[in-house]
Amino acid sequence: MTQTLQSLSQQTGVTVLDHLERSMRIPVVDGLQAQGDLMVVPLHLVAQSVTVPPERPGFTHPNARWRDVPPEGVELLRAEAGGNTHTLVAEPGTCRWTINVLDDTRLAIGVFEASEVVYLLHPEHGASGCAPGTYVVRRQREHDRRRGGIRFVAD
Repeated sequence: MTQTLQSLSQQTGVTVLDHLERSMRIPVVDGLQAQGDLMVVPLHLVAQSVTVPPERPGFTHPNARWRDVPPEGVELLRAEAGGNTHTLVAEPGTCRWTINVLDDTRLAIGVFEASEVVYLLHPEHGASGCAPGTYVVRRQREHDRRRGGIRFVAD
């Protein structure tokens, strides 16, 4: 089913800003996409640097297991000043999420596996869809011209 920004906002309780067109259909992408300070990358594109350790029966560490994404979504990343949140939204039973990720670049927040289209929702940026597949959620970084070096993108 094609989602609109309005229906997704109602489902999650996330209020989007007034400048966004709520009746628009949310585009679905099967590749790389960015949303502010967040980057979503198909796992196969970064498989040499990102791995998800296998689950171990009986291992109960809360970060070591996959979790189903509930209808109201999962908070992926909150703005540094405690502001707007990037939320992963999926229909029940169609997506699972883990933060148990090893990333050589240290940018990964987690990995999600989706059997149906899932959505990324943000109050300022609106929403985008991810086609079924396995994706790495990463922070974006940029060159800091004032101080030199690299820093995380601040959204």
